[in-house]
Amino acid sequence: MTQAADPHLEFLKLLAHDVRWALVTALAESDRRVQELVEQLRRPQNLISYHLRLLRQGEIVHERRSSADGRDVYYSLNLAHLRHLYQESGQALHPALACAQANLPQQEGEEGERPFRILFLCTHNSARSQLAEGIMRTQGGSRVAVFSAGSEPAAVHPLAIRAAQALNVDISSQRAKHMDEFAGQQFDAIITVCDKVREACPTFPGDPKQIHWSFADPTAVTGSEAEKFQAFLQTARDLSTRISYLRLMLERRPRQSSTP
Repeated sequence: MTQAADPHLEFLKLLAHDVRWALVTALAESDRRVQELVEQLRRPQNLISYHLRLLRQGEIVHERRSSADGRDVYYSLNLAHLRHLYQESGQALHPALACAQANLPQQEGEEGERPFRILFLCTHNSARSQLAEGIMRTQGGSRVAVFSAGSEPAAVHPLAIRAAQALNVDISSQRAKHMDEFAGQQFDAIITVCDKVREACPTFPGDPKQIHWSFADPTAVTGSEAEKFQAFLQTARDLSTRISYLRLMLERRPRQSSTP
């Protein structure tokens, strides 16, 4: 009789390869296309594609076809599932190795600490980036100064306001803005939540960290009003998850004085 494979061991073996570990590390920062991963890891494309396939099969990585160029595919890390598997593996080995919960309470910045400045960008600044702005502001408190803008701004979508309200986030007073409004300003991170605007993202001073989250546009969903709202609500929930993990990364940053 053959012994069934231990799923926890299989998960750890999946991560315990230099190329797959490098891929997971790269995708922990930003969604990326294959060619970007090839250039960053300096490995052949067929090797990168092979290991991405294994990570997809293990549900560690998602893929989504680009909204800007249908020939491109963006890969993203399934952080929630990865964390679940990691916790289960630790728990299976010993209860003392169970991870702490990642949900952070809203925190206030210490006196003299400069807020972490974040700009979310999408094409119309009507849904995805507006939701991201409101969620980050609600979760981050005074530790962040957060803004959003678009390359072709339109009015904030009513369903985005409703979806935010479902998460106890109020974006009703936010307005759509062109990204030129922020030209010359310094940010710690520029986060594009739209494939199209990533291609048009301007250069900001100070070389801020460029992060991309490949989200489908909920305004493009057709169907009943309930189906459209569900698309906005799912986008809001997915953004909330991403932002909660981003906040964990921000906690690692050195504390900076508000004095230049």
